[in-house]
Amino acid sequence: MIVDDSEINRSLLSDILCSDYSILEASNGLEAISILNSRNAEISLVLLDIVMPEMDGFEVLSVMGRNDWLQNIPVIMISSEISTAAIDQAYDLGATDYITRPFDDKTVQRRVQNTVMLYSKQKSLQNMVAEQIMERERSNSQMVEILSNIVEFRNGESGMHVLHIRVITDKLLLSLRRHAPEYGLTSALISLYANASALHDIGKICIDDKVLNKPGKLTKEEFEHIKTHTTVGAEMLERVRGVSGDSDILRASYDICRWHHERYDGRGYPDGLKGDEIPISAQVVALADVYDALTSPRVYKAAFPHEKAIAMIKNGECGAFNPLLLECLDENSEWFANELNLRSPHEVNSFELRHVTSELMSRSELRASARTLSLLEQERMKYRFYASISKEIMFEYDRDSDLLEFSEWGAKYLGVPELISHPIKSPEIISLGLTVYRDLRKRILAAPNEIANWVCSLTLHGQPHWFRVIARTLGVEGDPDSYTKVIGKIIDIHDEQIKLNELEKMSKRDSLTGLYNHGATYDLISSRLDEAARHGKRYVMALIDLDKFKNVNDVYGHQFGDEVLKTMADYLRGCLRREDVIGRIGGDEFLIFVEYTSDPKQLMARIADAASFPSLDQYQISFSLGASLYPEDGATHDELLHRADVAVYSAKQDTALRYRFYDSDIPDFRSSHSPIDGGQ
Repeated sequence: MIVDDSEINRSLLSDILCSDYSILEASNGLEAISILNSRNAEISLVLLDIVMPEMDGFEVLSVMGRNDWLQNIPVIMISSEISTAAIDQAYDLGATDYITRPFDDKTVQRRVQNTVMLYSKQKSLQNMVAEQIMERERSNSQMVEILSNIVEFRNGESGMHVLHIRVITDKLLLSLRRHAPEYGLTSALISLYANASALHDIGKICIDDKVLNKPGKLTKEEFEHIKTHTTVGAEMLERVRGVSGDSDILRASYDICRWHHERYDGRGYPDGLKGDEIPISAQVVALADVYDALTSPRVYKAAFPHEKAIAMIKNGECGAFNPLLLECLDENSEWFANELNLRSPHEVNSFELRHVTSELMSRSELRASARTLSLLEQERMKYRFYASISKEIMFEYDRDSDLLEFSEWGAKYLGVPELISHPIKSPEIISLGLTVYRDLRKRILAAPNEIANWVCSLTLHGQPHWFRVIARTLGVEGDPDSYTKVIGKIIDIHDEQIKLNELEKMSKRDSLTGLYNHGATYDLISSRLDEAARHGKRYVMALIDLDKFKNVNDVYGHQFGDEVLKTMADYLRGCLRREDVIGRIGGDEFLIFVEYTSDPKQLMARIADAASFPSLDQYQISFSLGASLYPEDGATHDELLHRADVAVYSAKQDTALRYRFYDSDIPDFRSSHSPIDGGQ
C-alpha cells in the first residue's frame, strides 16, 4: 500500500512496483488506517510518507504499533525529510527502512523486494512457532487432564467436576475483569487460571479412600485429614517446581491448590487468609468449586437444584465470598443453569482451543486464506452498495485505532468527514452532540454483543434533530471488554418523533384550556411529592371551584361557558410561575400545586383577591379556593386533595370568604375527589 497525499508521488511509486505487486493507494493517514482495518491480512508492505493532512505518517506508525500490525506488515518511510530527528523517530516507532527523496527506481525495487522477502521468511517461522504452541498447549492440557481425572476417579466422580471448574472459573474471571479492572485480568491470565484450576484437588491423591468416599458425615479427625489435601497438593507442586523449574502454570496451580478453601472473612483453611490476602485465582476457584459441589451428586448427598445452590452461597451457608464475585455469579447464574448440564468431558479440547486460538490471533500469527479474504471482500462490497442506496447513516468504530467511519451518504447528510480519528475529541462529533457518543459507550458496555436501540437528539445544521441509533459490538461472546468494533446505523426519525411528542403532549393536556388534565396533574404532583420527601421541600395545593358555573351554562350557553373556563385558565397562568402545576381536574374545577419558601397565605390571598378577578363580556367571574399544605396536612396527592376539597367547601359556605386553608376545626365530609373517601 502506498500512502502519500501527492497523487504524482503515488503514481511514480505505483509505476515502479506494479509489475511485481498489486497496489493499494491512500491519500492520507486516515484512509490508510481505514484500509488497514479491513484488509491488513492482504497487505505485504506499506510505503509511507510523513507529512500528510488528517493524520501524518508518524501517527499512522503509532496506530499500527498499537494494533500489532507492524509484526506482520513492514513499513518503509519515503520522505523528503532528511533530518536525523525525523529518521530516528520513524525507526523508534517501528519503521523497517527509510528512503529519502529524490530516489531512483532500482533502489526502491531492491529495498521493497528485500523487505518483503525478509518478512515472508519471518511469517513462515511464525507459522512453525504457532504449530509448536498449539502442540505444547495440547500436551499441557492432556497432562493436566490426566492428573485431575486421576483425582476425580479416586473421589468416585465422573471427571465432569474438573471441566465444570474450568468453565465456571473462566466465566467468572471474564465477568470480574469487567467489574474490577484493578485485578489486571488479561486474557492470558484468565486462560492460565482456568487451566490451573484443574489441579485444585491434586492433593486428594494422598487422602485415604475410606475417608474420601465415606457416604456419611465425617468425624472431626476425618475432616482434619481431608483438609490436608490443600497443603499436601501444594507441597507436591512445590517439589515439581524444584525439579523442573518455575513456571506461570505451576505458580498459579500452587496458589489455587493451597488456598481454594480459604474464605473472604478469614474462616477458611489452611492458613486463615482474609479478603484479598487470598490470591484472586484461588478466590474464583473456591466459588466455582462450591457451586459445582452443590449442584453435583456426591456419595454423601444428592445434587441441589441450581436455584437452591445459588441461594445457599448468597446466604453464606458455604462460607463468605468476595462480594464482587457474588455479583459475577449472579450475572452468569442463568448461563450456568442452562449450559453446564449440557457439557461433556469431550469438550475439554475445544475449551482449550478457544484460549489458544485467541492468544495466537491476538499476536497476528494466524492469517486468513485467500478464499476467506475474497469472500470478506465480496461482503464488504455488498455492505457499501446497500449503504449507498439505503439513505441511512451507517457507521463503524474501530476500538484499537480509535477511528470512526461513516458511510459516504451518511457523512454528507451529517456534514462530517467519512473518517474521524479520536472521535471523543473531534470537533465534528462535538458539534453533533457528544451525548450520543457517551450513550453509545454506556449502552454497549451494559449489554455487550447485544443490539442497543435508542432515540437521541443531535444538532444538525445548528438545530436539534431526532434520530434513532441502532448499534452492537463485535467481539468475543461473553467478554464485553474484548470488543474490537462497534457497527450500527443512525436513522432520521425527526418528523415522526415531533408527531409523537405532540401526541404525548396532547394526551396530558385538557383540550379546552391547554392546562394539564386530571391524570397528568396527579402524576406530576405525585412525582414532586416523592422528590419533596427526599429534599425537604414544602408545597401548597389549592382547589379552585368556579361559583354558580351551572347558571352560566344555563343562561349564556355552553359556548360562553367554555370561554369562561379558558379565561380562568389564562388568569391562573398569569398568577403563577411556569414551573408550577396548574390543572383542570373537573368541569369547573382547577387544581394548582406550588412550592413555597415563605408565607403561602400571601400567594393564595393574591389569587383570590376579588378585585383582580377576570371578567368576560360584562360577566364577572368569581370562584372559591381551598388550600392544604405539605407536609402538615398530608403526604400524598389524595390526602392533600381531600383536605383542600374540605377547605373549599367551607369557603363556599361562608360568602365572606374567598379562600380558606384546611384546619382540623372544619367539619369533615365525604369528598368527591379523593379515593380516601371512596370518590373516583
